Amino acid sequence: MEQKDSENIKMQIENCPINYTMNKIGGKWKPIILHRIKVGVNRFGILQRAIPIISKQMLTSQLRELEEDGFIERKIFAEIPPRVEYSITKSGESIFPLLDAIQQWGKEQMNQRGNET
Repeated sequence: MEQKDSENIKMQIENCPINYTMNKIGGKWKPIILHRIKVGVNRFGILQRAIPIISKQMLTSQLRELEEDGFIERKIFAEIPPRVEYSITKSGESIFPLLDAIQQWGKEQMNQRGNET
């Protein structure tokens, strides 16, 4: 009986829209990277300088995941040296109302915490 309950809970978690969303855009870096690209920071080196505490390996990994999930696209220019630019896709644009709401909530919470001290 416990195994079946455990499997049901696992299925509920896997099919949860919040869990799905957090798997796509959650974490420390993805919202920051999306925001930076949205405001025009669209090349790898510029992104790395705009987020100085992210490692090159982590930035590469997060950019690949965002691209695989369809939030950004990468355009390679046939130049020497090659130039790569990232841009937000239509699907990526659809996430910004959520990120804006998270930002607003964070501001309100930070202000409340500041007023409590």
